[in-house]
Amino acid sequence: MIFAKHWAASLDDYAIDLAWSPDGTLLAVASAAGGVTIYDAATGAVRSELAGHGEGTNALAWLPAVDSHLLATGGQDGNVRFWDATTGHETAAAKLGNLWVEHLAWQQIRTTENGVEQVEHLLFAAAGRKLVALLSDGTVAHTFPDAPKTISALAAGPATIAPVVAAACFGHVAIWDARTFNVQKEFPYGNAIYALVWSPDGRWLVAGCHDNAVHLWVPSEQDMELHMSGYETRLKELSFSQDSKWLATGGGRDACVWDCTGAGPEGREPLLLPHNARVCAVAFQHAHGFLAAGAANGEFTLWAPTRKNPMVAEVKMPSAATKFAWRPDDSLLAVGTEKGQVFVFKTA
Repeated sequence: MIFAKHWAASLDDYAIDLAWSPDGTLLAVASAAGGVTIYDAATGAVRSELAGHGEGTNALAWLPAVDSHLLATGGQDGNVRFWDATTGHETAAAKLGNLWVEHLAWQQIRTTENGVEQVEHLLFAAAGRKLVALLSDGTVAHTFPDAPKTISALAAGPATIAPVVAAACFGHVAIWDARTFNVQKEFPYGNAIYALVWSPDGRWLVAGCHDNAVHLWVPSEQDMELHMSGYETRLKELSFSQDSKWLATGGGRDACVWDCTGAGPEGREPLLLPHNARVCAVAFQHAHGFLAAGAANGEFTLWAPTRKNPMVAEVKMPSAATKFAWRPDDSLLAVGTEKGQVFVFKTA
């Protein structure tokens, strides 16, 4: 396998978020200073520069339609903004209040009317305790009841299950029906939650927690939840393999890979992939099984967890990775760093 740097770019602040367009032709990178840059995937050339949020951008999310280049951003100014990424023009905006918009998640809603299927996309955005559903023109479709505490994580359910969105705060996770806006399930948890991820098959909802633990729920089964504790640090790094078999986590100097088949990972020994510093980012490919894991000392490693000798490649960067993003076809891996660099690596 060939794994080599394809292109690189520099930002004016650390890379707080990055994501590929659904067709894989564009890479959006948000600088913590507020601006958002759109890069050409093939060359690294700047295609457009978005004003973003003057007080700081926190999150970005592409509308998940292959023929769309609509990008949503959330910022410290309390706004959600919508952009045409090819022109750099703002197309709509919604004000959520004075608190930071820190979490965005698109959900696709399919309905059938007179035998014709209709597809609509809703953007779920969280600021403080507030959660709203927005149309792509900035119209508020629904405002949810305030969460008990500040919303700390948001995750749209995969297409394999009915459209839902999970929202977490200290001590609490709620799963909302994305069509009716009614609460489907609520789970108590006795600590802070920093990250949420669904397994692609929709069976598992997983939380990375402040108490150095990973907690798993099976929303379709009554009272089924699992807990893995004993990590070195609090948990923010979570990623599932596309077949839903493997869950990768950070939480220390090892990237832990858990077997989630059958009854799940509780009581099983994980595969430990060692690093020389705390793991700060993990990301499985969409389809091909490789796992990228970055450490706080600037090293990141490409792993093939199912192989006898799992290490595929090792790279040293000037600073720690803040975010990984695989292109939809898995041919490119984008890496944002704490010192404001963007690196794109090519696999072949």
